[in-house]
Amino acid sequence: MYVTKVTLNNFRNYADKTFSFKEGLNVIVGPNATGKTNLLESVYMCGLGTSPRVSRDKDVIKWGEKGAYIHLELQTRFRAHTVDMYIDGKEKKRVAIDGIPITRLVQLIGTLGIVFFSPDELKLVKDAPVERRHFMDVSLSQQSSKYLFALSRYNAVLVRRNKLLKTLPPGENLKNSLNVWDIQLAEEGARVIKARYEFTRELKNFAAQKHAVLSGGKESLSLEYESDAPDGSEKEIADTLSQKLFMSYDKDCALQYTTVGPHKDDIKISLDGIDVRKFGSQGQQRTAALSLKLAEISLFKDNMGEEPVLLLDDVLSELDEGRRKTLLSETSQYQTIITCTEYQEDISASNIIYTK
Repeated sequence: MYVTKVTLNNFRNYADKTFSFKEGLNVIVGPNATGKTNLLESVYMCGLGTSPRVSRDKDVIKWGEKGAYIHLELQTRFRAHTVDMYIDGKEKKRVAIDGIPITRLVQLIGTLGIVFFSPDELKLVKDAPVERRHFMDVSLSQQSSKYLFALSRYNAVLVRRNKLLKTLPPGENLKNSLNVWDIQLAEEGARVIKARYEFTRELKNFAAQKHAVLSGGKESLSLEYESDAPDGSEKEIADTLSQKLFMSYDKDCALQYTTVGPHKDDIKISLDGIDVRKFGSQGQQRTAALSLKLAEISLFKDNMGEEPVLLLDDVLSELDEGRRKTLLSETSQYQTIITCTEYQEDISASNIIYTK
């Protein structure tokens, strides 16, 4: 799939602007503060519904205006699609796919596949487990509506369970109330964990291949999903979660939140057997993070039959010359939209957009 056109009205620094894109490598070139990242942000929002930069939708509205509008056109293997997004200053967002309004934002996920990488994505490797869970959840949700709904249901039950732990004192009343939610939590949690185990196994091979290319074969990358429940069938995982939830009752009461489940899991990332999350250099962590993102594209194509759109924000400046050339060569076979302050690479771009 690939994006063909984006029109922005009162979005960030753009009052009214249309951009055309092509298959292959698209380069957005311009000085800092000219809107390069803003353009990538608009594409990201049409794929995933939220901004990768801010939590409040109204922050993307051009200063002094009442609302913002994005119109995006894309082409998949089988047909063309449009995404229209309206954002107003009251935190309300309306989205239409092919001219038809959707009632829930989750209906947008999967229309336009997105993989995003910026210097901030280093946190995928070096920061807390929540970053790696987010990586899995975003990738899996774009590839499987079944996973997206299981994750949504799990999170909804988790909120209710945590509310009980905060509002009811320990005792029979709380235990009986928790039992009702624990059954659902274990069932939905098992679906989430099972999918994540499979995702990590499949991603592992692609990540090792991509890392070998980016590092010149100097290091070996390995991934391992870390969970309270061992890899097995959904029933086996659900049974384990049920037991652990029961055993964690006293601890959960004391802390007033749920301490067991997929919301606590992680991915172990190793280079030659060394945990790169804790002991890797910044260069190793950056290359590992980029390898995971490129592997995500390969896995997406394996499962969906076509590649997502790769968004690279100011990544070239963070890589040495060899890795820059390797990255551009690796990504030139599918649509990549990349931002930079100047472009003087050997790899030819199919489209160059200049911002001022």
